[in-house]
Amino acid sequence: MPDMKFAFLEEPPFCFTDASAEVSGCDVELAQRVSGMLGLRDFTAIGTEFAELLPGLVDGRWTMTTGLFVSDERKQIVDFTRPIWSLQDGLLVIQGNPCGFDGYQSIAKDPTALIGVITDQVQHLTALRNGVSANQIRLYATQADAARAVADGMVHAYASVAMAHRGYLARRPETPLGLVEVAAAEKQPSAGAFAIAKENADLLRRIDDCLAELLGSDWHRRMMARYGFSDSDIDRVV
Repeated sequence: MPDMKFAFLEEPPFCFTDASAEVSGCDVELAQRVSGMLGLRDFTAIGTEFAELLPGLVDGRWTMTTGLFVSDERKQIVDFTRPIWSLQDGLLVIQGNPCGFDGYQSIAKDPTALIGVITDQVQHLTALRNGVSANQIRLYATQADAARAVADGMVHAYASVAMAHRGYLARRPETPLGLVEVAAAEKQPSAGAFAIAKENADLLRRIDDCLAELLGSDWHRRMMARYGFSDSDIDRVV
């Protein structure tokens, strides 16, 4: 049987490299479980940057990526499994939220406010749709780059998934940053899924069969709870 090459980002709690250089995270553990159920010979986690995830699938550098928000634009390039999570956006800000942000629209109302996003992540479009002007947005390659920009005062907030911000803060209790959750009125929770290359329908079907068995199971709920997910988080995709 072929190998499973899994592309990941350093973005806890989904994927991250721990102190012993092992790759952990809820997406990693789920992908490993699926790989084992498929009888694949080896599971290899390959670290990359967000902008390389989909090109790497197209080029055949890996078999599957960590979870990504599903969009019509991305579905033109790759195929997606059934959703593995559905999550709300959040803003990473200076601790205490001195600017008083409560979401994208509060940033849009302050023309001097700057927001950081990861290049090609959906939060870029979400910010624009909520009135943030293009000249208020700064692009970064990684979570660490964007978070550092907030801490250093280069931007006033960094928009991503609230759960990713929680994971970042949990691993860095000394950081001078805090989380503001974006209200559902501005942005409804969005579904994310593993991505695979197109014209691989058999693999997609087999992965989805595995996910149908795993998602919402006792194993899945216990595993996700270790990374901060609640039963209600999981129920959104079961």
